[in-house]
Amino acid sequence: MLVPDPKVVRRLLTRYASLQIARAERVGLAAVTRELEDISYTLCVLMGTEGVREAIARADALLASGASGASGASGVSEASGAHGKTGVSTAVRFSPVSPGINTEVCEGA
Repeated sequence: MLVPDPKVVRRLLTRYASLQIARAERVGLAAVTRELEDISYTLCVLMGTEGVREAIARADALLASGASGASGASGVSEASGAHGKTGVSTAVRFSPVSPGINTEVCEGA
């Protein structure tokens, strides 16, 4: 089974959280909203889900499991399994979602 590279997942989650903050602060709203939609879609595809909430939950579980392995250019690892806790807390937790962001379905997924 292919498993996403935890480094890629962590980077996407961090960017997602940063964009949610920027959107809440209404900084560059149009560009932030567009990038947030792109990141949400990417998380859904990478985690194999139809909704961003489920993608975030799976990403959190992946990082909590300490899954690791060699990854190729795609950012996906062929090795999976728990190799102990990483001790790193993920950057995203469920919180109120900004209006206008579809959190249930990742279109095109």
